[in-house]
Amino acid sequence: MFIKGFTYGFDGRRGAYQTEEAAASMERLAGLGGDWAALAFVVRQDHFYSTQIRPDYRYTVTDKDVYTAADKLHALGMKVCMKPIVNSADGVWRAHIGFPEKDWGDQNYWNEWFENYTAFLCHYAEIAEETGCEMFCVGCEMLGTEHKEEYWRKAIAAVRTVYHGPLVYNTNHGKEFGVKWWDAVDYIGTSAYYRVADEPGESMENMLARWNAQKERLAELSRVNGGKQIIFMEIGCRSARGCAMMPYDFTHREFPYDEDEQANFYESCFRAMWDESWFAGWFWWDWYTRLPQRQPEMGFSIVGKKAEQVVKEWYAKER
Repeated sequence: MFIKGFTYGFDGRRGAYQTEEAAASMERLAGLGGDWAALAFVVRQDHFYSTQIRPDYRYTVTDKDVYTAADKLHALGMKVCMKPIVNSADGVWRAHIGFPEKDWGDQNYWNEWFENYTAFLCHYAEIAEETGCEMFCVGCEMLGTEHKEEYWRKAIAAVRTVYHGPLVYNTNHGKEFGVKWWDAVDYIGTSAYYRVADEPGESMENMLARWNAQKERLAELSRVNGGKQIIFMEIGCRSARGCAMMPYDFTHREFPYDEDEQANFYESCFRAMWDESWFAGWFWWDWYTRLPQRQPEMGFSIVGKKAEQVVKEWYAKER
């Protein structure tokens, strides 16, 4: 497996995937020369400690939206990894979803949450099967739940009864060795927002050195898991000076616009990872449902920026 991919649709809302603007965005995404898209969308629970997961019919993308986007991406010649994500509507990061035993004690909270989460996964896994999606992601950055190994194994087994393609789980950078059930999925996934700069405006060469150091632990992760390949399920950097020091950042608006730092982040990662046999590729973060309307756009988008050309040049190559 070698994935030349991008994440699409995370900012989508009800009806958005069915618009002409969405179609135009997917067409430009296909023009990068990549061969995969992670179709990412959100369903929310009210609070990080809620046990119910349910759509908000004002905002949540509909099943028709998901079918439409998957079919359009396939029509453009791309493979699709369906990636349904649970977020907390109270704004707490999904990594904190959970019920600490020392404070809550009652396992019924975990039972009920995993029953709902498994039903959530199976609903979209059925759509992934029906639309011919080539991969399914069973979770994204659910750090507060990862220690519940038995529950995760049961949830994954349930997904496999309705979806028959490969499965991946997406943990967070630096937490990869904490997952004890990698054997239950087919690929190891991580959000690879590793710090690769020591100062704003860091050179590509220095970023490359940081990537090369990071590779050692990732290669070991693959080795101790029987050579299982690793996918960067999320990775990216905003076009703002200093963001390569914290690629996950989306909050600092005072940073100056900087296409070069973003482009160097991309270039250094491509150079570091391209030839590693244990590495299965990228789903860069992220490609917006609609193409950016304002310039300069200082988010994760690479549309019309130097990084877009970097991606095109690398995705034109064969490994």
